[in-house]
Amino acid sequence: MEIQTVGIVGAGQMGNGIAHVMSLAGYDVMLNDISDDALSRAMEAMRANMSRQVGRGKIAEDDMEAALARIKTTTTLTDLGSSDLIIEAATERETVKQAIFEDLLPALKPETILTSNTSSISITRLASRTDRPEKFMGFHFMNPVPVMQLVELIRGIATDEPTFNACREVVARLNKTAASAEDFPAFIVNRILMPMINEAVYTLYEGVGSVESIDSSMKLGANHPMGPLELADFIGLDTCLAIMNVLHDGLADTKYRPCPLLTKYVEAGWLGRKSKRGFYDYRGDVPVPTR
Repeated sequence: MEIQTVGIVGAGQMGNGIAHVMSLAGYDVMLNDISDDALSRAMEAMRANMSRQVGRGKIAEDDMEAALARIKTTTTLTDLGSSDLIIEAATERETVKQAIFEDLLPALKPETILTSNTSSISITRLASRTDRPEKFMGFHFMNPVPVMQLVELIRGIATDEPTFNACREVVARLNKTAASAEDFPAFIVNRILMPMINEAVYTLYEGVGSVESIDSSMKLGANHPMGPLELADFIGLDTCLAIMNVLHDGLADTKYRPCPLLTKYVEAGWLGRKSKRGFYDYRGDVPVPTR
C-alpha cells in the first residue's frame, strides 16, 4: 500500500521529531498526546527546530510553513484511526504501549500498519496483542530525529513482506537509511550502545575514573563525539536503565546487569538533561560533573 497519512502517538522529543521529518517529506500527520499543553510545546519545538534548518539553508521558509500546516494535533487517540501508518512513540513501558494499541484497534482501517518506536521491547510480543501481527513492526528512529540518519526496522515473527517494504519506502522518502534488525532485546544500536554506557557507569561506580576523565578518555581516546556519561544524560538515565533491564531480563546474562549507581541516580530523579541533573548538573550556565 502507498502511505500518505501518518498518525503519531506521543508528542515528546521523539514524537515531535518524527512528526517534523514526516511533514517535511510531504506526509499528512496527526499528532496525539494526552494533553493540549504537550501538543502546544511540540508544535513550538518543531517550529523552532525547522527555523534553525531555514537559518542554515537546509530548507526553504515556504517548505517549513507547508510542513507545519500538514500537522494536525489531537488529544483523542482514536482520531488516528484513519491513518495509513501509525507510529507509537510513547514512554518506554510495555504496559503503556499495549494499552495504546488496544485502545486504537477498534478505530483502525483494515489496512493500517501499526509500528512502535520502541528502542528495546519485543515487537513480536507487542504485535501479538493486536488484531494484525502481520501488519506490525518496529520503526525505531534515533534521537534527535531530524539530525540522525538511521532508522532501525524490526520485523516481528509474523511481520509480512508488504508491511516491511512499505515502511522501508517511508524511510527512503525521509532520505534516511534503514537498517533491518531481528526482534531480539534492544535490536542493534542499543544492544551495543547501552552495555557500553552501563560499563562507563561501572567505571565511575568502582572509582576507576571521574565523570570528566571517563568522558574525556572516550572522546579523545576513541574519537567519540560525546562521552558515554554525557550521552546517557542526553538519552535519559531512566531510558538507559529501562533498556538495560530489558537486556538483562530478555537474555538472562549477568553482563547486562544494570550498574547499581545507574539505578540510584534514577531513584533520585536525576535523569539527565531533562531533569537538569544526572551525571552532570545542568542548572548553571555550564554543565558540572556530579561525581
